[in-house]
Amino acid sequence: MKNDLITRVLGALIFLLGGLTLADQLLLWFPALVPHITLTRVIGSAIGAVLGFIISPAISIRPLRRLRHTLQQVPIQTLISGIVGLFLGLALGALIAYPLSLLPPPLGQFLPFMGALLAGYLGIMVATMRTDLVHALRERFGGKIQPEHVESAHPTNRAILLDTSVIIDGRIADICATGFIQGELLVPLFVLNELQHIADSADTLRRNRGRRGLEILRHLQEDSPVPVRITDEDDETAKEVDDKLISLARRLSAHILTNDYNLNRVAELQGVSVLNVNELANSVKTVLLPGESFSISVIQAGKEMDQGVGYLDDGTMVVVEDGRDYIGQTVEVTVSKVLQTAAGRMIFARPDYA
Repeated sequence: MKNDLITRVLGALIFLLGGLTLADQLLLWFPALVPHITLTRVIGSAIGAVLGFIISPAISIRPLRRLRHTLQQVPIQTLISGIVGLFLGLALGALIAYPLSLLPPPLGQFLPFMGALLAGYLGIMVATMRTDLVHALRERFGGKIQPEHVESAHPTNRAILLDTSVIIDGRIADICATGFIQGELLVPLFVLNELQHIADSADTLRRNRGRRGLEILRHLQEDSPVPVRITDEDDETAKEVDDKLISLARRLSAHILTNDYNLNRVAELQGVSVLNVNELANSVKTVLLPGESFSISVIQAGKEMDQGVGYLDDGTMVVVEDGRDYIGQTVEVTVSKVLQTAAGRMIFARPDYA
């Protein structure tokens, strides 16, 4: 509020001087006003002061605030690339300015300036669309290439982007602890913002899920043997979080780690490598073939008559035919058939002494 008032006062003073100058100019254009010189100057100054007091924030503070907010949202890599592109564009504009200045007036007077502006704009646009320009220049002129920018021949060393669902799920922490994950885990800032938004939700379930995700992320950063880094890289053209993830994965040649079925399929259609935690969990479940025997604790009745239901240690459902009488008991059963569904594996078995 104080800054706004100071800006208005300064604007009023500046526009007051402008109004006074304009009044003097009007006296030159309209000699009939000369007898009223004092009144003309007072009116011009008053109009300028009032106008400056009213519009000063709109033409100074508010644009600067919007500019600051925009710069805060721009990833640092994109910002650096834009600055480099601006300097390269202005350098190109300086090279073409001299030949353009030799043209006859009025072309030779304004074309060098317009050429420099156009070259600077094109430099910014090209550099921000190709953010790898900074890396290319550093590799070309900086001598030794930094290891993190070398495209590894081993795909396991590629970066892995985490989405919101896999962080909230929490199993990623246990997977990292086993050492099966290699490479750096990247958490985009827009994913972190979505987690925070979920954690601030008015719905209790969503709020608890969001807080769990933030806690899992903190645990990964502090205790995981796999490096975890928050990145502010983003794709401003994409609106949805999934679209941003896919775009960023394509730009960085990174994997996406998720348990979201829809994201998995869309990413694969666009040629992005996906690591699905649910598929991993299904692939490491106990393999039982028809005819094999094992022990199962029957804990509840099944949907069909005389069926009992139990579960293996990995969560696989076992439907025991004629097992209703064994509810609450552990029995030896023999596998009769195995069904693989989208939701997982289901085993049908019969008691050995039925």
